[in-house]
Amino acid sequence: MRSMLDGRTAVITGAAGGIGAAAARVFSAHGARLVLADVDVEGGRQAADAVVKSGGEAVFVRADVTSENDVAALVREAVSHYGRLDCAFNNASVDGETAPLHESTRENWERVLRVNLTGAWLCMKHEIAQMLRQGGGAIVNTSSVAGLVGLGATPQSAYFAAKHGLVGLTRQAALEYAGQHVRVNAVCPGAVRTPLLESAIRAEVITERDAVSYTPVQRLASPEEIAEAAAWLCSDLSSFVTGQAVPVDGGWTAQ
Repeated sequence: MRSMLDGRTAVITGAAGGIGAAAARVFSAHGARLVLADVDVEGGRQAADAVVKSGGEAVFVRADVTSENDVAALVREAVSHYGRLDCAFNNASVDGETAPLHESTRENWERVLRVNLTGAWLCMKHEIAQMLRQGGGAIVNTSSVAGLVGLGATPQSAYFAAKHGLVGLTRQAALEYAGQHVRVNAVCPGAVRTPLLESAIRAEVITERDAVSYTPVQRLASPEEIAEAAAWLCSDLSSFVTGQAVPVDGGWTAQ
């Protein structure tokens, strides 16, 4: 029985840890050939090595998604190494500072939007251009429940603005390219047990109990659960799904 991404070439950004590293394992298990990207060279190489050691195919490219030259080179590497680009998981993200809007800095605002929104736009720009040349493809962006609802207990205005913007960007791109066999969707994770969340817990920005309390299923997600949703959205099993911001949140946004 064929796996749902057999023979597909996939780019995954933010691949050095958390959801991105889990996506490398999950996409590979489903048969994808991977080009992994991150600014964290050591973590990215470790993620690629882990895939290769498990019998998969992966290469690592150091890429900053805020640099158009880096993004263009990343897509070129996928085509040079594997001949094409079938799917992309634009997952690179930063959370930025936690502070009330009136106390937050312009530097934080610009950095968070540059990575979380402009970075995704740059990736899509170059990924879609390649997909159009070869007849189609599928893109998944990592937004968040913070792209669907607000949360007063978490004062991160730049992060919420960027993730809401990414949902709008996803929907618009999906409509622009729906007739050209390019599908664009987003996953919107809730509380996920990642190094990012664990560092926030250690810094007392949030407690694990609070994170769980937002989630009706009363637990944190594993990074693999988010990665599985992204893999499905990249596969032909979701061939009639485009323009959607899919909550993978344990019921958070259903309340």
